[in-house]
Amino acid sequence: MSWGDGYIAVDWGTTNRRAYRIGGDAAIVDSFADDRGLLAVPTGGFEAAAAEIRDRLGDLPMLLAGMVGSNRGWREAPYAPCPVGPADLVTRIVWVEPGRRTGIVPGVAQTGAAGADVMRGEEVQLFGAIAAGLVPRDALICHPGTHAKWVQLIDGKIARFRTMMTGELFGLLKAHSILAPQLAGEAAPDAAFGAGTAEALRGAELLSSLFGIRARHVLGEEEGSASSYASGLLIGTDVRSGLALGGGDPVALIGRPDLCRLYATAIAEAGRRTIEIDGTEAFLAGIRTLTELL
Repeated sequence: MSWGDGYIAVDWGTTNRRAYRIGGDAAIVDSFADDRGLLAVPTGGFEAAAAEIRDRLGDLPMLLAGMVGSNRGWREAPYAPCPVGPADLVTRIVWVEPGRRTGIVPGVAQTGAAGADVMRGEEVQLFGAIAAGLVPRDALICHPGTHAKWVQLIDGKIARFRTMMTGELFGLLKAHSILAPQLAGEAAPDAAFGAGTAEALRGAELLSSLFGIRARHVLGEEEGSASSYASGLLIGTDVRSGLALGGGDPVALIGRPDLCRLYATAIAEAGRRTIEIDGTEAFLAGIRTLTELL
């Protein structure tokens, strides 16, 4: 059976796995999601875990993307260097079974003056967003998340990108810092978030501004949600740096709706427009683009 007759697309991350059976007309025939991410697969267990996918979705060719191709995954798929387009990814797919029936899509790496950086999984969504007509071939895209990605697309290729540890830092502050008692609530795009965002966009010193949350609490000057304010500081700093990459308007956001709302608020504060892209639609369009090049 050829890829054009149907295939399985798998987004396999560290904690979760999402698999889709795609028909010859590019429509979703069946799908499932579970918590069988990398951390749940025992050593030497990836072949069996992949067989489970075919047991559920059919005996079809399969493309896997995401952390399954990392040095902690099934088989390491070495990074493709920037600038990179879909054809560059296809030539670097790692085939883990005979007959080119099961392949792992490589990630993307950046080196040199632009700064060392890597991504796995987002590259498929980026090329899918272009293929589906959701963004132009020259665009600026932001993936909010634990490690937020800002990517500049030029002529349909990933030209450069920047990763921000925004979500992870916020989580660490909430769980392990002196600010933890003040950050117990959930962040929301409220007035406190806007104040933190505005301060960050003005170029405030992030580390000092964060300690200011503690100082205002001790002095009885606390106003509004400290969690929202801290989130605004972090995301505002993230946005200030990300927008410096350059790129078109509007900025495209791909991620969880709640995170996209926070980033959209911060980007609007910076005077830029945003559009939100469905991550699943972009991922499946990206896998489709790769299969058409095989």
